[in-house]
Parts: sequence; C-alpha cells; structure tokens
Amino acid sequence: GGKYIVKKAPSPSPVEVGDELEVNIIDKSPSGDGTSEIRGYTIVVPKTKPGERVTVRITSVGKKIATGEKINI
Repeated sequence: GGKYIVKKAPSPSPVEVGDELEVNIIDKSPSGDGTSEIRGYTIVVPKTKPGERVTVRITSVGKKIATGEKINI
C-alpha cells in the first residue's frame, strides 16, 4: 500500500486568508454587515447589503465564520 504525507491538516474552512472570490451577499449579520455563505460556512463582508454580488478578499478565518473586505477589481 502506498503511504502519503499530509502537508498540513485539512482546514475546516473552504476559504483561507488572502483568498479573493466573488460572492453573493444573501443576508445581514446582527451588526448590519452583509453575509455570504460557501458550503455552509459564513463570510461576513462589511459595507455590503443583501442582493449585491461583490469580490472580496478574506481577511480572517474562524471556526465557522470568515471575514472579507470588499475589493474593486
């Protein structure tokens, strides 16, 4: 049987800090920031509102929530 080496533990999050992605803002967080969802994982994007489609850069990643900043390409 072939052995394989895992270089790093699999991340529970589908995104990592520094990732840039296009998301649909689908909801609003209690703080009033827009939120999006990727595979059941919440991404909070300040200064957005539901219905917007924005490009974000991930700035922090937690266990269940990531934060991204809206960027203009």
